[in-house]
Amino acid sequence: MCQSFVEYFTMNTITRILGIDPGSITTGIGIVDTDGRNNKLVHFQPIKCGNGEFPGRLKVIFTEITALIHKYQPNEVSIETVFMAKNAGSALKLGQARGAAICAAVAMDLPVYEYAPKTIKLSVVGKGAAAKTQVQYMVSLLLNIKGVIQEDAADALAAAICHANSRWTISSLK
Repeated sequence: MCQSFVEYFTMNTITRILGIDPGSITTGIGIVDTDGRNNKLVHFQPIKCGNGEFPGRLKVIFTEITALIHKYQPNEVSIETVFMAKNAGSALKLGQARGAAICAAVAMDLPVYEYAPKTIKLSVVGKGAAAKTQVQYMVSLLLNIKGVIQEDAADALAAAICHANSRWTISSLK
């Protein structure tokens, strides 16, 4: 009996996805395992970068993500893209924080997938303009997490779930 690509893909592969919500003060981290149908929580945390000199904060992002990659061995990385902030300086700092996170992943030879904040929210909540509290609630519900998840960590888990939901489409297009 022949299996479809989706059936084969979902039944035979567990993929570990590292989700990242970049920020120059706090960067959210979320890790899930997916088989294409089910997502299982592995780890989540905020990386506190502090209020020190900006290059030092970028170093914290790079070194912490590198250490987490060594520890949890993800297969793929999903990261939120930069949204257009009202303050150009904030947007530039966010872009540099993203760069530090992406460099950590690429230095470990991991593929990086980028998603717009609206796409991530739409994937997890069903509404692209969802509030942070809605994202926190849905992530908790989808991953069966008891208790409160810090906002940035919830956004990172949402990025990982978004990618998990998109993987079979991406793979079939390759």
